[in-house]
Amino acid sequence: MYGNLRRMAGVGPTGGSRDGRRRSAHAGVASARAAVGALTLLLVAGCSSPGGDGDGSVPGKPGQRPKAVTPFWVNPDSKAARQVSAYGKDGKSGDARLVNKIATQPVAEWIGIDDPQGEARGFTEAAAKADREALLVLYNIPHRDCGSYSKGGAADGNAYRSWLDGVLKGIGDRATTVILEPDALPHIADKCTPQQFHEERYALLTEAVGKLKALPHTKVYLDAGNPHWIKDAGRMVEPLKRAGIDRADGFALNISNYQTTAENTKYGKKLSAMVGGKPFVIDTSRNGNGPAPGGDDPENWCNPPGRALGTPPTTKTGDPQIAAYLWIKRPGESDGTCKGGPKAGTWWPKYALGLADSAK
Repeated sequence: MYGNLRRMAGVGPTGGSRDGRRRSAHAGVASARAAVGALTLLLVAGCSSPGGDGDGSVPGKPGQRPKAVTPFWVNPDSKAARQVSAYGKDGKSGDARLVNKIATQPVAEWIGIDDPQGEARGFTEAAAKADREALLVLYNIPHRDCGSYSKGGAADGNAYRSWLDGVLKGIGDRATTVILEPDALPHIADKCTPQQFHEERYALLTEAVGKLKALPHTKVYLDAGNPHWIKDAGRMVEPLKRAGIDRADGFALNISNYQTTAENTKYGKKLSAMVGGKPFVIDTSRNGNGPAPGGDDPENWCNPPGRALGTPPTTKTGDPQIAAYLWIKRPGESDGTCKGGPKAGTWWPKYALGLADSAK
C-alpha cells in the first residue's frame, strides 16, 4: 500500500523512536496499483449517492463531497468502499455504515514505486472527470524511515529523479495537491537520518518542489512533523528553508499521527511565523481522540487503540493560516506489525471499525 520510513540515530532497530514521538507514514504501493487498476470503473462510478440512514440499508458507492466544503476527490473504489460493499453482502449493515464514514471522505492517494506515471495519471484523470482535485502523497525518498516499518525508498538520487519525472508526467496540467515526502525533513531534524545523506536529501526535495510548482495547477506542502515529535518548532526552520519552503505552498503537520488539531494549530502558527508566514495543512484522519495515553510506550504512535476519526477533510477551516484539514494517512490502514497489526499500509478492517465507532 504505502511505502516506508526509517530511523537510525537514537532509535531502536525494530521501529519507533525511543521517545515515542515518531509516526509511521507508509507508502501506498500495492494499494495504489490496485486502485489504479480499477480506474476505468472509477470514472463512471463516482456519481451515486451514499445510502444507509439507520434503517438497516447498506450504503452504495460513495459520491463526491460538496466542492464548497472540500475540492478533493473521493475515490469510489477505495479499500474502505470495498469493505462497505463486503459488509453489505455479509448482512453487516451496521459495520457497513461505520466504515462508510471513511469511504465517503477524500483520502490521499500514495503513489507507488513501480508505475508512478500511470498511477499519477489515473488518479488525477479520475479526479478531473469528477470535477475535483487529486490529493497525492509522494513517499519514495532514498533512505526512507531509517529502517523502520516503512523502510525503503528509491535506491539513489538518480532513481528518485526518474521516479519523480514519471509523477510529473502523470499529473500534467490537472489540479493536484501534493504532500511531499513525509518524515524526510523531521528525520533530519531529529538526527535519525545519517548526516552523510542530508545534502542529497535537501537537493532532491528542492528539485521536487521546483518541478512540481512548474506544473500549472499543482500545490506542494513539505512535511514538518508534529508538535510532539519536533517539539521546538525552530528546529524545523532550516530544514524547511533548505528544502525550498519559499517556493512551496506551505507545510504539513501531523501526518499519520494523533496529536490534536488545537496543538498542531498552535505549533503551526509558531512555525509559520518563522518561514515567511506560509500556510499549513493538518492531517486530521485519526486525531479525533487525540494521542493515546501511555507516553512510556516507545511505539505509542503505532496502531494505538481507542483512537478516532478526526475532523472531516475541508478547506473551510475558519483560519486563514490553515489551508485545509486533510486525511493524509489513510484511516483503517495499519501503521506496521505492532499491537496486532498487519504489515504497514495493509487495510485492517478491525482498526477501521474502531476509528469510525469512536468518532464524534
